[in-house]
Amino acid sequence: MVPSHAQVKGFVKDESTGKPLENASIVLRNSDEHTHSLADGSFSLQIDNVPDTLVVSHVEFEQKIIVVSNTDQKFIIDLERSGIKLSNVVVSNSKFLTGQIMKVDLKMTPINSAQDLLRKVPGLFIAQHAGGGKAEQVFLRGFDADHGTDVNISVDGIPVNMPSHAHGQGYSDLHFVIPETVKDIDFGKGAYYADKGDFNTAGYVNFATLDRVDNSMLKLEAGSFNTIRTVGVFNLLPKEMTTQNAYVAGEYNFTKGPFEVKQNFNRFNLFAKYDAQLNANNYIKFQVSTFNSNWNASGQIPERAVAQEIISQWGSIDPTEGGNTSRTNLSLQYKYKIDDDKDWQSFFFYSKYAFNLYSNFTFYAKDPVNGDEINQIDNRNIYGYNHKYTQKFFLNNSDIVWESGTGFRMDDIKNLQLNHVYRRNTLLDQITDASATETNLNLYTQVEWHSGKWLFNPSIRLDHFIFNYFDRLSPLGSTQGQQATKISPKLNVFYTANSKLQLYAKAGQGFHSNDVRVVIAQSGYNVLPSSIGVDIGAAIKPLSGLYIQPALWWLDLQQEFVFSGDEGTWEPSGKTRRIGIDLSLRYQPLKWLYIDIDGNYAKPRFTNEAAGQNYIPLAPTFTSTGGISAKLSSGISANLRYRYMADRPANEDYTLTAKGYFVNDLVLAYTKKNWELNIQMQNLFNVKWYEAQFETVSKLKNETAPINDINFTPGTPFYFKTGIKVNF
Repeated sequence: MVPSHAQVKGFVKDESTGKPLENASIVLRNSDEHTHSLADGSFSLQIDNVPDTLVVSHVEFEQKIIVVSNTDQKFIIDLERSGIKLSNVVVSNSKFLTGQIMKVDLKMTPINSAQDLLRKVPGLFIAQHAGGGKAEQVFLRGFDADHGTDVNISVDGIPVNMPSHAHGQGYSDLHFVIPETVKDIDFGKGAYYADKGDFNTAGYVNFATLDRVDNSMLKLEAGSFNTIRTVGVFNLLPKEMTTQNAYVAGEYNFTKGPFEVKQNFNRFNLFAKYDAQLNANNYIKFQVSTFNSNWNASGQIPERAVAQEIISQWGSIDPTEGGNTSRTNLSLQYKYKIDDDKDWQSFFFYSKYAFNLYSNFTFYAKDPVNGDEINQIDNRNIYGYNHKYTQKFFLNNSDIVWESGTGFRMDDIKNLQLNHVYRRNTLLDQITDASATETNLNLYTQVEWHSGKWLFNPSIRLDHFIFNYFDRLSPLGSTQGQQATKISPKLNVFYTANSKLQLYAKAGQGFHSNDVRVVIAQSGYNVLPSSIGVDIGAAIKPLSGLYIQPALWWLDLQQEFVFSGDEGTWEPSGKTRRIGIDLSLRYQPLKWLYIDIDGNYAKPRFTNEAAGQNYIPLAPTFTSTGGISAKLSSGISANLRYRYMADRPANEDYTLTAKGYFVNDLVLAYTKKNWELNIQMQNLFNVKWYEAQFETVSKLKNETAPINDINFTPGTPFYFKTGIKVNF
């Protein structure tokens, strides 16, 4: 007879490197009990009867089957690396499903540019409208999230979103990431995740970079518009060393762009990473990165200026727009394994950031003589840490994983400016000149209770903010301060019917903070607006090579106060409701053929406005991305991609329309053992499309009064780039 607390324990490792494997699926065949390996590769399962069979699988490795002949066994399981296959994806826990699917996506449809990083997230769209150096505009689940206000974005745990930024709340510039170093993309839609705090309303995205590179690499690319890009990734330690890894990477990017005012876009990145397994219980990881970028921008031009042939769609009204920015990141991670059931992780980070942007959205509406060009400046240091404790408990017929964490982040904003300038060089007026500190203290606790086919994941999060603001233009010259607190409960429930079907329901609250200038003006009232949402969905795998995930969702956003960094003003935006449907499909009918399709519908509305006057400007309604990829054994591969965004309202009464688009990209490659030749063609059919669009009241030099119109940045025309990569 098997004891009631009998367990099967073990570790899963990569056979070739000896590294622990996280998110491997472990299933007892007879009882259908299942679990996943943790970050240190460990796992444990309740076992009711022996003998039984342990099935261990991972999306990147060959499946292994092990006979369990007695209780309380401990296994060391080495998995042999294989090609990534959709058939290896296991439907057992949605928490890990997205990660498995993303691994297949990244292998079959690799990242080719910094813009591809965010485009890899199903349902997420981006738009660039300032010469390539400015952070992209982000769209997700019926949100025009500006540059990240409603999407929590991080890289290796380092937060990317900038609260109280000179240009926009939650500004998220990912250009410091070298795409070739990204190994995984972890994402979740909605606000159902206890370890995600500020800006997690529509969802979150975390990019994870490689811990180890098997080979050094050099890549050189050149293409249209005098584009050149070079990348190098260099392994620093012998391949035989399995307990330590170290590498450095660098990237240089330049393009003149398709615009009449040459972008002269420059970006330089450096990145280094080191990790070491000090002993069986201690692990450290250290990384540093720095980047610098400068550019010119054509800006957003009025449709009427092109229609009247005042300028072409590649022209500009103000040729002096553009900017420069830089960011340096440092981080240190420490993991301590207390015993088989308990571990502790600590993470410390620091960022030094600078931003200087010149824009002109209204041209001559405010100053008919000098024009309306503005200069936004942001200089800050960011300090923070996160600590996490995890413990496993084993009960009769169930097990529990308890996780609690605490965190701290302080943004020390040395310089926060909005200036009215003339052609970059002449200061006409200072609208804002301030310094500020914004501190976020947080803690959370959650449990994952697994019993039979059910998994329950309740959690609660507490965030406390301390805002301090010093206005250099105020005659009082004193610091003003406010504090605010937010409690966010969440609950996720999963039911795994069998190896082909899982149902889930998620509910929870999220929030995003408001700009410190709004917080002070509002005396701290209602400055952490809540989102409340629900997801109901399924993960379905009817065939070994077919994966389908439909979801119905609803999200309400509380009254908030929006600060316009371009105007230096703020106003209430009102309550909103978004209802939608997401559908993801992945199909690999043959080992060399992969098809992916994502469709996303949303109905976003203001809830306190009359029908017909309640459209949310620029909020996406229907989007779809996908493609077909072929990788032949001969080394030839082809990847045809599409992205589609439907027409959407540009203002509250839908009298102006932001035009939709359908754009295709094609990547061809020929790969041999140590080198690869690739050809990229963006906007394959050279369609005319608008990438960024805004309702804007602007005035041209020859006009007598301002006019409300669509201002836009044209999407890239047909663009050709070729490159060669060498591994050594």
